[in-house]
Amino acid sequence: MELSCNDMSRLVPHSGTMCLLDGVETWDADHIVCRATSHLRPDNPLRDDSGLRALCAIEYGAQAMAAHATLLGLGHGHRVTDGVLASLRNVTTTLSHLDELKGALTILATLQLTHQQGRIYDVTVTGDGRTVLTGRLSVMLAPDDAEGAKPVSQEGAA
Repeated sequence: MELSCNDMSRLVPHSGTMCLLDGVETWDADHIVCRATSHLRPDNPLRDDSGLRALCAIEYGAQAMAAHATLLGLGHGHRVTDGVLASLRNVTTTLSHLDELKGALTILATLQLTHQQGRIYDVTVTGDGRTVLTGRLSVMLAPDDAEGAKPVSQEGAA
């Protein structure tokens, strides 16, 4: 099942230019493959004065993970809870900037572990026939029941 750019804002927690993915090429219970060309856009919100740094590919991977979690949740008839990127492990980049690449990015996120508190994915981002970034990304999920959640102390609170 291929999904287009118009569908992506329903799958990831971002909209407008911050929705970095163009579409989903394929997915199943274990992985998702997405494509993106937003690294070529001058209005990419992750750009700085030097361009679009390769470490920004982490966000591409995180959005692919969010799309996968949403698609899995829809398949089981329930809404996916919100999550936050909690951990990055073994992240490796092979170039300094994504905007050096001329073609589309391919983002592969492979589910390694899922449980009530989160998910762990191995992510690979490729472009122009080369691997750009690899790493293991972990997401912590918000509790389904807000009443059962324990409050997080606020900075400066006694």
